Amino acid sequence: MKIGVPKEIKSDEYRVGLTPGGVREYVAARHQVLVQTGAGHGIGADDAAYVAAGAVIAADAAEVFAGAEMVVKVKEPQPAEWARLREGQILFTYLHLAPDPEQTRGLLASGCTAIAYETVHDRNGALPLLAPMSEVAGRLSIEAAGAALKSPAGGRGLLLGGVPGVPAARVVILGGGVVGTHAARMAVGLGAEVTIVDRSIPRLREIDEMFGGRVRTRVSTIEAIEQEIIAADAVIGAVLVPGASAPRLVTRAMLGLMKPRAVLVDVAIDQGGCFETSHATTHADPTYEVDGVIHYCVANMPGSVPLTSSQALVNATLPYGLAIARDGLAALAADPGLLAGLNVIGGRLVNRAVGESLGIEWSEASLAIAA
Repeated sequence: MKIGVPKEIKSDEYRVGLTPGGVREYVAARHQVLVQTGAGHGIGADDAAYVAAGAVIAADAAEVFAGAEMVVKVKEPQPAEWARLREGQILFTYLHLAPDPEQTRGLLASGCTAIAYETVHDRNGALPLLAPMSEVAGRLSIEAAGAALKSPAGGRGLLLGGVPGVPAARVVILGGGVVGTHAARMAVGLGAEVTIVDRSIPRLREIDEMFGGRVRTRVSTIEAIEQEIIAADAVIGAVLVPGASAPRLVTRAMLGLMKPRAVLVDVAIDQGGCFETSHATTHADPTYEVDGVIHYCVANMPGSVPLTSSQALVNATLPYGLAIARDGLAALAADPGLLAGLNVIGGRLVNRAVGESLGIEWSEASLAIAA
């Protein structure tokens, strides 16, 4: 199969769909790889490194999309990229369609087969292609909170870990999944007081054992969330409903109960955000203020550490990408977890959570593949 790797064009996105090491694996499996010139600049990999790995360098994105049977990316395609997709072409990338009707319509109109990293499942129901970026984003969320709490950024002028004789900051994490636990690791390591709020009591038991009692846990209710954010200096939004829009857990009315110049970091912003007042920001302009509360809502947080992120992402996606390159759509039919990643095929939406979030008619992925 001919694999295409375009340069990412989303604002402040420096990751790349395949590292040179990833290219070597595809080439070793007798596939052809076409890489847009400069695609690896953000990770310090020049065109020569890709050529040495066996890739062919394309002059521009148009050449990549025109020549590829499968396009491997990082972020959701931008409008200029929708126009280049074609019927039968496979797109393998993050999509996050639930809060993005415009992109959904663009992919449906293209006729392409779009497989989303974030909805691929493993045998245990976990999300193996979302997990590495969730790990990165969870850790970065605490760095972002610490920076936003500083006075020059408009924050409370508070050090997360405090110092002897001065209390540490109180960090509340909404969601005890991959993002939440990695955020907690960073926050605890810095000496902050940490509370994780989650609706699953079994998960809270796991977290309690994991951290040896160093993290407070609470069952997620409206009352619990309200009580916790009142006391919080920083709140990390780490909730996830696979494929669907994130639930809005903090309303605008709740902001008035919070400490002045407290910080909200919305890691769920790719799925629409879990704070009512969230809207996507960029690394160039990451924060804004609503009712005296600082919001950090960068939609591609791992893009700020592209070398780490790209390597981690390729490690996770490579086995799935190679299976698709080898077997085509038969790879999806053979693996229910990979089939769960299929969101769009031949002008049809085949992801239930996306369809329900957007109010768009959807059909079963298995039926679409069979057809």
